[in-house]
Amino acid sequence: MKLQAIGTIHSPYKTKDEAPSQGKFSAEVSTIEIKPAYKKGLEDVVSLSHILVFYWQDQSDRSVLTAQPPFADRSLGVFATRSPNRPNPIALCTCELVSVQENKLTVKGLDALDSSPLLDIKPYAPQLDTVENSSDK
Repeated sequence: MKLQAIGTIHSPYKTKDEAPSQGKFSAEVSTIEIKPAYKKGLEDVVSLSHILVFYWQDQSDRSVLTAQPPFADRSLGVFATRSPNRPNPIALCTCELVSVQENKLTVKGLDALDSSPLLDIKPYAPQLDTVENSSDK
């Protein structure tokens, strides 16, 4: 398996302590810079209101298999949590797309640390990304 960064995230968060626990809790603005080789992939992105941003949490502890979520009374298996510390620290954040200028996207609601490697961008599609009648708490 070969995975490569398609860009870099520039955010106001320099440390884990500065970043929100979830992007939806932040109105801060970040910039996503796409590498020139992938710029053509941004065609038509400007028409979107929200995007899914996949990025690599490169400061995470990859040896962690349990974590205690903020609102839980005990530790859970890491795959039952949203902890950044996990064997493959791939993050997903739904962001508001503010603007697109050349190879740079301005977004709101991204929880990534500054200089995080960008893995992918996909359109947010409510008809696909919203689960009706979910019993998850």
